[in-house]
Amino acid sequence: MPAYTVREWDKLAYGEAEGQIAAHHADRLAGLAARSAFAGRAGRSGSGGSGVLEHGRHALRARGVVGILAAGDASLEILPKIDVAPGATPDHQNAAIRKRLVHMLAVALDLKIDLGVVTDLAWQRETLLEILIRIFCEKLTETLRKGMPRRYVGREEDLPTLRGQLDVNRQFTRHPVNPSRLACRFDLLSEDTPLNRILKAAVLHLFRLSRRGANQKRLRELAFVYADIADVPVPALRWDEVVIDRTNRSWRELFAMARLFLHDRYQTTTGGTGEGTAMLFEMNALFEEYVGRLIARAVAGTGYAVSLQGGRLFCLRAQDSERGLFQTRPDILIRRGGAVVHVIDTKWKRISARIDDPKQGVSQADVYQMMAYAQLYRAPRLTLLYPHHPGLGASDDVHARHRITGHGAILETASIDVGNGAGMLDRIRRLVLADEAMAGAAG
Repeated sequence: MPAYTVREWDKLAYGEAEGQIAAHHADRLAGLAARSAFAGRAGRSGSGGSGVLEHGRHALRARGVVGILAAGDASLEILPKIDVAPGATPDHQNAAIRKRLVHMLAVALDLKIDLGVVTDLAWQRETLLEILIRIFCEKLTETLRKGMPRRYVGREEDLPTLRGQLDVNRQFTRHPVNPSRLACRFDLLSEDTPLNRILKAAVLHLFRLSRRGANQKRLRELAFVYADIADVPVPALRWDEVVIDRTNRSWRELFAMARLFLHDRYQTTTGGTGEGTAMLFEMNALFEEYVGRLIARAVAGTGYAVSLQGGRLFCLRAQDSERGLFQTRPDILIRRGGAVVHVIDTKWKRISARIDDPKQGVSQADVYQMMAYAQLYRAPRLTLLYPHHPGLGASDDVHARHRITGHGAILETASIDVGNGAGMLDRIRRLVLADEAMAGAAG
């Protein structure tokens, strides 16, 4: 199965040479991308466009969505544009990007994933999908060794002897003249639970997607373990009936990973005969959730409280009805003592160094948005946070500070290096808990 890889916003030319994609594969993959939920939808937070792929005359061009497209006998892996390992070979760079993307997914979904279980060679040779499948299989196999989770489920059966309680109404309507059969109602400790049905559906779904022999073998073995669990179509799975408590806490992460594969807000899955499958993630949403959760971890125990998408104040009130108009949703609000002290909006796009552009490529709309936040939330500090790249300097930091005209608030632009996992929490903590007096010096 031909497997192609392209970076976010880069092009993949048509052709048969190395680093090119066969035109008929490009047509099928572009058609699948056009049927995804992200197709034709305006990107969030300045993603710079819409859709998944540009189906050009001479090349496919990836947009602000990453992940895997598989159609027919070909697959396309779209990786985020993260600066890693300068000077390394493309294979080594792609391996490092896959590792950082899996880390971002783990943080955003609150998963504990040991990236060390995947060898360096596997990070280079396997696609993002196969790596995620491998991690899921190993985690599921390890957890199953401790036993499959069970819970009591209600059963109604007609038995020769009483078990549980007698269902009087059913007894006299179904067996009024046959006392040898008793209408029983009882609880049975069963493995056929909503959680196990979801995990089985994930195993079967991944078996259809995987093209790696080792992963297919793992999934086949897991499918055998779940043979006695009912087959339920993905749309009919009862996610709302799954209860994660102290008795099955070890299954929480596997449940979250199953949701990642089958039903997650960052991705869309498109299936059907002859269509293929897509597992896609909008980088704006993923970057926002990743940063927000890191900030919550970084400030834990400091007296600050973090909320994601938690403001929702209105810009206007209708004069006749006091109905709110133009609701705001700041990405990240940081409070202290109940008052908002910092508003952060994440933007998955590149800004320029000040030597190239005094505005750094920050859009006017973004500035107006932050001015509205300053007024509505009365926050003294506001930050537009971007992914770091080498053009901004050696390290991530606050790059510019400006005082909002007619207001005491400071608006700053900053970046965080998602390609460098070393000391990430410390860097986030230093950014968020920076001395507010220093922030008062406008750039």
